[in-house]
Amino acid sequence: MTAMKKILAIAALALASGPLAAQDTYENARLLGGDLNGTARYVGMGGALEALGADISTISSNPAGIGLFRHSTASLSFGFVSQQDANKFDDLNKTNMSFDQAGFVYSSPSGRNGFLNFAFNYHKSRNFDQILSAANNQMRAASMSKLAFGKGTKDSDTNGGYYWDTNNQGEIIGWRNATSEERAWQYTQWDYLYFNTIGYDADNKEALFVEAEPFGGGDAYNFDRAHRGWIADYDFNLSGNINNRVFLGITIGLHDVHYKGYSEYSEGIVAADGHDRGVLTLADERKITGTGADIKMGAIFRPFEESPFRIGLSIATPTWYDLTSENNTMLYNNTDSDWGYDNGHSSEAYDFKYYTPWRFGLSLGHTVSNFFALGASYEYSDNASADTRVNDGYDYYGNEDSYSDQVMNDNTAYSLKGTHTLKVGLEYKPDPQLAVRFGYNYVSPMYSDRGVRDSQLNSIGNMYASTADYTNWKGTNRITCGLGFKHDKMNFDLAYQYSAVNGEFFPFQPNVTFIDPANGASETNVSVPTSVSNKRHQVLFTATYTF
Repeated sequence: MTAMKKILAIAALALASGPLAAQDTYENARLLGGDLNGTARYVGMGGALEALGADISTISSNPAGIGLFRHSTASLSFGFVSQQDANKFDDLNKTNMSFDQAGFVYSSPSGRNGFLNFAFNYHKSRNFDQILSAANNQMRAASMSKLAFGKGTKDSDTNGGYYWDTNNQGEIIGWRNATSEERAWQYTQWDYLYFNTIGYDADNKEALFVEAEPFGGGDAYNFDRAHRGWIADYDFNLSGNINNRVFLGITIGLHDVHYKGYSEYSEGIVAADGHDRGVLTLADERKITGTGADIKMGAIFRPFEESPFRIGLSIATPTWYDLTSENNTMLYNNTDSDWGYDNGHSSEAYDFKYYTPWRFGLSLGHTVSNFFALGASYEYSDNASADTRVNDGYDYYGNEDSYSDQVMNDNTAYSLKGTHTLKVGLEYKPDPQLAVRFGYNYVSPMYSDRGVRDSQLNSIGNMYASTADYTNWKGTNRITCGLGFKHDKMNFDLAYQYSAVNGEFFPFQPNVTFIDPANGASETNVSVPTSVSNKRHQVLFTATYTF
């Protein structure tokens, strides 16, 4: 090769699909589920207050719990979250302060034994702050660049790939087939970067993937990502009770999404003779912002008039999200070759919709006099039914219209599954002014072991993907405890939470087989997973004033 390396002109990837836009299963899954967070009393009891009620955090899990308030209150919660076994990355520390909750309940007597209560509550339902790191030196001659190349040998979107050729600007594009002028949806942003940065020499009209064998395989990878941001919930509640036996509530929820992730994925490249050729690094910044809305309804009833035993039921509609996603992605070519480009750039911004699953809850609660309370809750959500939607313009009345991305939704049904959440908690008051609390919270795995971020799907959500990594997280275990102190009209509560979840990290889609045109041999690109974990410690403080 005679062409020297140079800078690939900065180019925003021009998508040929007009206003159509969506996102893939694993990017959207960030918005599913939630943290155990709220008041310190709620967290200290593992969140098992859906039937016991009289805590403002039940506004989003069982709205009827607000109906058990007999006095107006205002509360404020904040604390610290620290990630265990993490190293600082992209200036994100492993310990960060968090403002977690602020709200009030206005309680008004209604009739002889009834109350009509109004409530508002802010709480951070998701704290995205997390540092994820993974490394593996057993790549088996697989690489992300080889995956891009392998998809390019399939020649059409019906075969799970694309036909690559240059456009009028000299950029290599993956077309639907050899005669099509439409871009294949399987041709991702990262495909674009690998092809145009290291895969093609536009000056000499040479396909480097075929002629430059050194870029066939990798020997190791290293990955780091700093997740930042939150989902803020703003809940408005109306609730009350009938003869102190039946408690009903409804909550209108608004959700504000602010997610930012920055990652660096590096893979070492080796030649066929085993010679180390250097490193390719994909650096990606992804932001997801937007709003959502849902409706939650709940009921609590005492089946036995003389007993404080309670049963709670709750249901929540999907959260209907209207979102914007944008990325800024660079591929750095730090190999020792004298051809290709030093780096390439791609960026996109697009709007889409995402509807989460319904949620259903059943809870039990019991108290003994004024010194002991025991709660248990169960919740189910079928994440496999989450709906990724494509924005496709506006209807007759000027409202933004969308339709389900059925191909991506099929991948969601394949990769995700229903989650079962179990909560148990107890509160003991050795003195009317002091409370001691313990709790346990378990969330079953949302991801299937077979789940895959499939870049060969004929979905527009693939075309916008700027990274290929994904993690299949296992079940989450949370252990909690707490203390409460009462003085006059003030309550001061302190809680500690330890949560742990393990997972399998994949740098890219595994086991894609293709025919190498250089030698006609069948080849399989094997993505080697790495075990990862996320262990967090939270200390939470709540101050509550009763009036």
